[in-house]
Amino acid sequence: MIVVTGAGGNVGRPLVRALLAAGEQVTAVSRRISMTQPSAGVRHHQADLTEPKSLKPVLDGAETLFLLTSGDFMAAGGNLNDVVEVIGTAGVQRIVLLSSQGVSAGVHTSALEDAVTQSGLDWTILRPGSFHSNTLQWADTVRGQRTVMAPFGDVALPTIDPADIAQVAAAALRDAAHAGNVYELTGPVAISPREQAAAIGDALGEPVRFVEQTRSEAKAAMVRFMPEPVVEHTLDILGAPPAGLRRVSPDVELLLGRPPRAFAQWATLNIAAFQ
Repeated sequence: MIVVTGAGGNVGRPLVRALLAAGEQVTAVSRRISMTQPSAGVRHHQADLTEPKSLKPVLDGAETLFLLTSGDFMAAGGNLNDVVEVIGTAGVQRIVLLSSQGVSAGVHTSALEDAVTQSGLDWTILRPGSFHSNTLQWADTVRGQRTVMAPFGDVALPTIDPADIAQVAAAALRDAAHAGNVYELTGPVAISPREQAAAIGDALGEPVRFVEQTRSEAKAAMVRFMPEPVVEHTLDILGAPPAGLRRVSPDVELLLGRPPRAFAQWATLNIAAFQ
């Protein structure tokens, strides 16, 4: 049995599908239970990592667990050490943790990774960069005005398809040979917001105008849903990302035997969101 936390998210959903396609028995854990019909081979459980004991009912018989912590978990003061203790006590043997490329680049703390690597359990760490799907925040203005507004229009990062992260996670969960490894996960090339807007336009078959925001304009939009210190830190990184965040990693292709999906491919597959 494989337990997947964050099963309702951009990575969790395709991960559950990938594991089911491989014939695995899966327990999908999320804070909210979907009302969709359950699939064969998967059971759904509602739990919140900020209350680690809520995980206990799903851990009996589980050998491996995919661990994803959301921004809400951190904002609520969640303690991953407590979560990992519950997981280990239940007899889970190995954790695959979704971390961030920002750890290796030195812009994010390693505290979450430390909780796993110092737990005494077998572990694998996945460090993805920015997601292709972050551009879904532009969907409303693309649909209504065929316009994208974003700061730092020509700063390029090697964004990645969440489905590729899920495929790597499935491979790591199913093969204990990945224990003790850290993988950096990026797309095949660095791409800028201006280039992403153009790719969405190509997929739509009509131009999408790119409007570059000033830093102050971007901040004014972001503070509506993020704390100001987090906004400032995010804008610092987006405006002048360190070399570690610009680096294209070979790890996806090494693990999957194929290149990661380019942003233009992702845009074509997900174009309904922008139409």
